[in-house]
Amino acid sequence: MTNGGERYDLAVVGGGPGGYVAAIRAGQLGLKTVVIEGAELGGICLNWGCIPTKALLKNAEILSHVQHAEAWGLKLGDVAIDFPQIVKRSRDVSGRLSKGVGFLLKKYGATVIPGRGTLASAGAIDVTEPDGKKRTVQASKIILATGGRPRALPGVEFDRKTILTSREAMILPEIPKSMLIVGAGAIGVEFAYMYQVFGTKVTLVEMMPNILPIEDTEVSVELERVFKKRGIAVHTGTKVEGLKKTKSGISAKLVTPTGAQEIEAEKVLVAIGVQGNIENLGLEALGVKTEKSYITVDQKYQTNVPGVFAIGDVIGPPLLAHVASHEGIAAVTWMAGKEHPFIDYGKIPGCTYCQPQVASIGLTERAALEKGIELKIGRFPFRASGKSLAINETDGFVKLLFDAKYGGLVGAHIIGSEATEMIAEAGLGMGLETTYHEILDTVHAHPTLAEAFMEAAGQAYGETTAL
Repeated sequence: MTNGGERYDLAVVGGGPGGYVAAIRAGQLGLKTVVIEGAELGGICLNWGCIPTKALLKNAEILSHVQHAEAWGLKLGDVAIDFPQIVKRSRDVSGRLSKGVGFLLKKYGATVIPGRGTLASAGAIDVTEPDGKKRTVQASKIILATGGRPRALPGVEFDRKTILTSREAMILPEIPKSMLIVGAGAIGVEFAYMYQVFGTKVTLVEMMPNILPIEDTEVSVELERVFKKRGIAVHTGTKVEGLKKTKSGISAKLVTPTGAQEIEAEKVLVAIGVQGNIENLGLEALGVKTEKSYITVDQKYQTNVPGVFAIGDVIGPPLLAHVASHEGIAAVTWMAGKEHPFIDYGKIPGCTYCQPQVASIGLTERAALEKGIELKIGRFPFRASGKSLAINETDGFVKLLFDAKYGGLVGAHIIGSEATEMIAEAGLGMGLETTYHEILDTVHAHPTLAEAFMEAAGQAYGETTAL
């Protein structure tokens, strides 16, 4: 083991959206920083998650418009799908952004060491570089930002050819004729939408009573209605008891509310959740506490070992890139001796990028009622929006929850064409502790989809002029 020769103020293990953002902020605050990353800069999000999937979903959205071109007064001939080119475009987008992350780290003075890092002590990391060489990096503070990976079905290993993770699902050489998707959270729902548009016969299975089970029930029910209308077979309250490979793909036994059912598919995507990457980090030797597959941290993201911190998916839900980034910024700011507010995990936006899109922040109706909050609820359907009619995107609605006693916004739920863009208004409003009349008094441009937000607030208090 050779010494790295330099001592750093901060060493970050993992170059994903938590790690690289933390390193950039550290550079801005004058901390000498090193990032240790064994794969591509940008992590899973940029290379195998958030970004490339959104590129693929945009292809599906465009294809859907083309398939319904006559509704727009356009007559087109046969449209061919060049799936390898679609996949290549998504990979090119990720590649460009990964290079951009490298540029930003260099700009802010962070050193990048390719390789796998293991805790040697609370102030040192052993690094194994790609060529097998080993070195030790010294650092006053360490942030573990090693992310997570897909969980497998119990007793069923990923073979990455027939039984897939999301990584393989986004780089298939050709469009499968049929696909079983196990798990109807954001990942499962996005792939179900995408492959259905591309022509795959999709079966979506969720063991909870609704797809997107963490979302407001009305939103989940609306999305299920749209999916079924499009031909996606949706099975909720259903377990997969076994997968068996066949000559043509897989055979699955489903236990549904109405009894057992056998289905066959060419591919199966398992999207039942994420577990933290805590293995081979030296946590046990150093006595770093973990629970299940996640590292335990305090409010400032420090583990039980002084000087060792952790952020992002490796510390558990909410498993979102934007959460990891903000955790990294907060942790580094505190390290530098500066003030930073604690992250309010009750005000984290969640987004699902199928069509119609789904976005939410704050409490669901059921969660608010469980807390004993008396609500004023406003709903505004996009079919009543002039902009929605003009762009032929009328599925969905905006649903706002207000505390009836004080008038404050406690939850916002949107299902519609641009829900993931619209949710920022709710996030800013909740951050500023806005009330319904402040939303109504804010002039919204016309015609826009965002008017639905204002009208939903008005509908909650009998003041909308559009319904």
